Amino acid sequence: MRWREWSPPAITILVTLVAWEAWVVGFRVREYLLPAPSGILAVLAAEWRYLALHTGVTVYEILWGFFLSIVVGIPLAIVIVYSPVLERAIYPLLVAAQSVPKIAIGPLLIVWAGLGIFPKVLVAFLIAFFPVVIDTVAGLRSVEPEMLHLARSMGASEWRVFLKIRLPNALPNIFAGLKVAVTLAVVGAIVGEFIQADQGLGYALLQASAMLNTKLAFASILILAGIGTVLFVIVDWIERLLIPWHASQRVETAAGTL
Repeated sequence: MRWREWSPPAITILVTLVAWEAWVVGFRVREYLLPAPSGILAVLAAEWRYLALHTGVTVYEILWGFFLSIVVGIPLAIVIVYSPVLERAIYPLLVAAQSVPKIAIGPLLIVWAGLGIFPKVLVAFLIAFFPVVIDTVAGLRSVEPEMLHLARSMGASEWRVFLKIRLPNALPNIFAGLKVAVTLAVVGAIVGEFIQADQGLGYALLQASAMLNTKLAFASILILAGIGTVLFVIVDWIERLLIPWHASQRVETAAGTL
């Protein structure tokens, strides 16, 4: 990654941390209200084993929820594109399901799926899969009709049209949906842990808040932000690897506006 790409966010974060530290120290803000960044880093160093244990559980839930959103969302989008009847039947259900707050059905998921990790994975999946479906459908439908007619007039089967035209054309949209989904999977896992859990960063965050251990709560939040950022960067890297023509065009366009 080039300096001009990562330097603006790095500088912004550094300035924010310095201003935050100065505010807390200068105005003597009470620790339980807003701890200083230095105090949060000290807790991260002191409680790293405790936090690492809960981080591993949450990452496991996030990755499984994200994986399920891919293996369910993309095939479902393909079905919607190729079957108008199923589209009319499925789309309203998708919108209705997405409109229901997942925390509201969390207790039901625990009744249906039992205790343990699976209900959290299920919540992460339910929150993450919608953008995968929507963006994949948009990508598969973004092909110019003339191109499809030309391919079919030359004797291309529907399968070859899908592999050679629709899917490559849809990849930028699919990855856009995946980048949204992977961050939503983080939210979903934490929502699931808020509902019922005895391990995970959501559980650690609730316990720290209940004990007014604000530094530990902020440390948990910082780790969650880091997880979401790392996963987003990984998906973006895979996008650049698989469709460099799209990624490079985006970078060059952005650089040209600087």
